[in-house]
Amino acid sequence: MMENPTILICYNEPTTFYKNYLGKEIQDENENIDLSESEFMSILSLITSSLQTSYNNVYTLGFNKNISSIISKINNINPDIIFNFVESIEGNTKYEICVTGMFDVLGYSYTGNSSLCLGNCLIKNRTKQLLKFSGIKSPRYRIQKYGNKINEKDLKFSYPVMLKLGNEDASIGISENSVVNNFSELKKQLSFLFDNYEQDVLIEEYIEGRELNASILGGKLLPISEISFSGLPDNLPKIVTYEAKWAANSVYYKNSNPIVPADLSKSQIKRIENAALKTYEILGCRDYARVDIRLSSKNVPYVIEVNPNPDISPDSGFIRSAESGGIKYNEVLMNLVNYALQRKIDDTKINGN
Repeated sequence: MMENPTILICYNEPTTFYKNYLGKEIQDENENIDLSESEFMSILSLITSSLQTSYNNVYTLGFNKNISSIISKINNINPDIIFNFVESIEGNTKYEICVTGMFDVLGYSYTGNSSLCLGNCLIKNRTKQLLKFSGIKSPRYRIQKYGNKINEKDLKFSYPVMLKLGNEDASIGISENSVVNNFSELKKQLSFLFDNYEQDVLIEEYIEGRELNASILGGKLLPISEISFSGLPDNLPKIVTYEAKWAANSVYYKNSNPIVPADLSKSQIKRIENAALKTYEILGCRDYARVDIRLSSKNVPYVIEVNPNPDISPDSGFIRSAESGGIKYNEVLMNLVNYALQRKIDDTKINGN
C-alpha cells in the first residue's frame, strides 16, 4: 500500500434548503434545520485527528456551488485519495452524484460509492425497480408524481401505507404523519409533502414488524442492529422519523433505541444477510453501505431503504455495529482509506502511469 498518502476530506458546507425538514407542521423552530449536515461539522475534527494518527498530510475542504474554486483547491492539494462526505451542495441532494462524477473526471480516487450507486439509492423509484427485478422483497409501492391528483382506485394495496419523499435521505420529511390509515389521511399528507418539498412521493405498503439495520463494510455483513421502539406511545407508528435521528428532545428520539447485536435466530440472520448482501450487489455498492429492513411477523425481510455512504459519526448505527464486530472507529476509517487507495493503485497499473 502507498506510503504517506495525501488525504483530502471533502464535505458539504451546512445550509438550510427546505423550510421544513420534519414532515409535519413545525412546533419548534429549533428542531427545523437539517441536522444531518450541521451535526457532521461537530465530528469533522474528530475524523481529521483520527486520520492524522496514521497519515501526515490530511486536509479538509467544504463544498458549495463555487465549483471552479473547489476544483482549483483540489488540484492544488493533489490528494492521493478523497475521503468523500459530500451528500449535497448547498442543501440540494441531487448534486451528490455530480460531486463523485467530478472526482471521476478529474481522476481522483475517493472513498465510498460511485455516482451510479448513489443515484440508484437516492432515486427511490429506481431502487424499487432494481430490487423488484432482482427478486428482492420490498414493500409494494407507487410513485405519485409531483402535483398530480391521486384517486383512491390508484392505490393497489391496502392500508396502512407510508409516504416518503421520492428523492431524499436522512429521513427528511418523515414524521408520525407519514403512516396513514385511510384515503383522507393520505391526501392530507401527500398535499403537505408536495407543498413543502416539491417532488415526487413514494407511497408504499407499511410493513408491521421489527426494524433492522444491516451494515456492510468491505462486502461483509457487520452484526445486525435493531431499532427498539419500546416506550413509544401506542398512538405513534413505530418508524424512524426525522426527529428520531436528529431531534434529541423529541419523543421519537428518546424511544428509538438501537440494540446491537439484535436478538435473532440463526435462520433469521441468514435470511437478512442474504437480502442485504444481494441488495448491496444489485445496487452497485462498494466499500460500505447500510440496508434497512423490516422483518415481518412471518420472518420475511423486506428492504425498505438502502443507504450508500451512511453516517459514520462515532455514535451512528453503522459504527455501533462495527464495534460490536470488534472493529474500532479508527479501523473503519482506515479500511475506507485503504479501499480507495487500492483502487488508485489498480487504476495506475491499468493506465500504465
